[in-house]
Amino acid sequence: MKRIILTGGGTAGHVTPNIALLPRLKELQYDIHYIGSYNGIEKELIEQFAVPYHGISTGKLRRYFSVQNFTDPFRVLKGMNEAKKLVKILKPDIIFSKGGFVSVPVVLAAKRRHVPAIIHESDMTPGLANKLTLPAATKVCCNFPETLEHLPEGKAVLTGSPIRQELLTGDKYKAREFLHFTSDKPVIMVVGGSLGAVAVNEAVRQILPELLKSFQVIHLCGRGKVDASLSGLEGYAQFEYIKEELRHLFALTDLVISRAGANAICELLALHKPNLLIPLSANASRGDQILNARSFERQGFSVVLEEEELDHTILLNAIQALYKNRDSYITAMKNSSQQNSIDTIIELIESLT
Repeated sequence: MKRIILTGGGTAGHVTPNIALLPRLKELQYDIHYIGSYNGIEKELIEQFAVPYHGISTGKLRRYFSVQNFTDPFRVLKGMNEAKKLVKILKPDIIFSKGGFVSVPVVLAAKRRHVPAIIHESDMTPGLANKLTLPAATKVCCNFPETLEHLPEGKAVLTGSPIRQELLTGDKYKAREFLHFTSDKPVIMVVGGSLGAVAVNEAVRQILPELLKSFQVIHLCGRGKVDASLSGLEGYAQFEYIKEELRHLFALTDLVISRAGANAICELLALHKPNLLIPLSANASRGDQILNARSFERQGFSVVLEEEELDHTILLNAIQALYKNRDSYITAMKNSSQQNSIDTIIELIESLT
């Protein structure tokens, strides 16, 4: 039995692609272990899949002043020693890393023990954690064609991002019943995202009276952002978040308005959902969402409006134009070479073990 260590954490985006690989890895009878931080979100997400979980100490490399900048180096050193011991004890055949700072000592330990390591970069340009592990990686998977020029020649592989296969199994009739929607109007899903969703939420709510003349709207607006004054509005359903029913809601959805996080937009690509992307402003991030969105726009998958452009007339016109031309976006997504990311990554893993 081959043994694989998965690693990655800090945010759900550094964990869910690993989760998407689990069914295939189990089908191929891999002995799967996970290395994450002691109490990060990855621990909570992974433990429900009955995969042995190993916690290590971790710190963050910040580009700004923080008192933790003086204590985190000691946590990182401790994590390095713990990762080395775990890799020595577990003797994996391969390591797959989805990034985040917890993955750095694991990939470096793999290099030290001569274990092949594959890392995955979701965004257009590598984040700091992946930059640190690039020299130790055997192969580097990426989501965007443009990313290949930022990665070492011979290591980079365009794979797309593994997505949860259950999202492909939705039932639109169950969604319609759940939402009490009719069948005579198309459906828009709005995904504000947990960070910085206020601008998207407000912009959509400003045009609701016009939108609801032609569409029904599912609004995933984030924790604490439900507008009670809109509850019960016909053709409009709002939720803080959705878990079990999400696949059904996607099956019913004709258009998506979303932030441009890499994993989220790769799900839209796999589901062939025409989408309007409103990336997180560069003032609130390192600008990776803007780069992600523009790449999808160039490939014909998306329409992009930057947050600073959000005006109710511009937004409404963009939605109407997207719906009118939806077939061209669906065709472009169906023709994408990034459709079989799980197969491509599993083949890569198999080739190195």
